[in-house]
Amino acid sequence: MIEISPVERRALRAAAHHLKPVVSISQKGLTATVLAEIDRSLKAHELIKLRLYGIEREDREALSSEICTTLGCVDVQHIGNLLVLWRPAPEPVAGQESAPARRRSTAKPANKKQAAARNEARNRKA
Repeated sequence: MIEISPVERRALRAAAHHLKPVVSISQKGLTATVLAEIDRSLKAHELIKLRLYGIEREDREALSSEICTTLGCVDVQHIGNLLVLWRPAPEPVAGQESAPARRRSTAKPANKKQAAARNEARNRKA
């Protein structure tokens, strides 16, 4: 499990203040699909909020620790029915790069005036 300092925890709480909950845990509790969704959200955002519905106070603590140990994340804050979790984004592998951005296709102008305007704009840039 990851350990964070009080200063880091304070900064993460401040960053999470404006976030909306991205995952809700309800009647069926913590299932494999809910864990997969939490993992997916942590990979995408690093810092997420969870909303718990109908779960008793004692069970919330156990649920939070189970999520953190299973997914390797940190419980930043736990207020009422809201949990804030953080996990640093995985480092990209050296051989694995993102796909290069595609160039937009240049659409043909509808008429001669548009073509002349586009050419003029290109000439000004150069």
